[in-house]
Amino acid sequence: MSANGQAQDYLLTLNIHKEGEIKNALPGVHVTPCYLNPEAGIWVIYARFDAGTQLPEHYHTGVVHFYTTAGAWHYVEHPDDVQTEGSYLFEPGGSTHTLNSPDGAEGFMVVEGANVNFNEDGSLMFIMDAGWIEQTLHAVAKATGQKMPRYIKPNANNDYSDKATNNPDV
Repeated sequence: MSANGQAQDYLLTLNIHKEGEIKNALPGVHVTPCYLNPEAGIWVIYARFDAGTQLPEHYHTGVVHFYTTAGAWHYVEHPDDVQTEGSYLFEPGGSTHTLNSPDGAEGFMVVEGANVNFNEDGSLMFIMDAGWIEQTLHAVAKATGQKMPRYIKPNANNDYSDKATNNPDV
């Protein structure tokens, strides 16, 4: 038993190369979920962005940690601060920006809270949080015949999604 009183019979570990990804979770964005916790509002994903991908302008309600593993990307609002392989970016809650990847990029994101996404006219497009991501990935996988990658998910205890009883009903 661990010092905090929780037993751990096995390590909760994933290999993104073995788990797979959901292709075009959003257009040009391929996602491997690693940890999705809708109740706590925390999501950890590995994302690949096709060349030419630009996400909508979005506002972060919480902090973001983004580690770039390949390629390059930048925020439209900060074109001279290009994030390349090995870059780590901390984004405080309350920041607003627009991700652009002219040549493609990949990386890990740890996000607390939600992204509030805007249309070009500034109106609300949608709110992306851990629950939205989980439901969307399951829906895209089902609609396109892709295998949903296994991810770590809270349930009665932290475990893998394929053992959880609270997966989205898609």
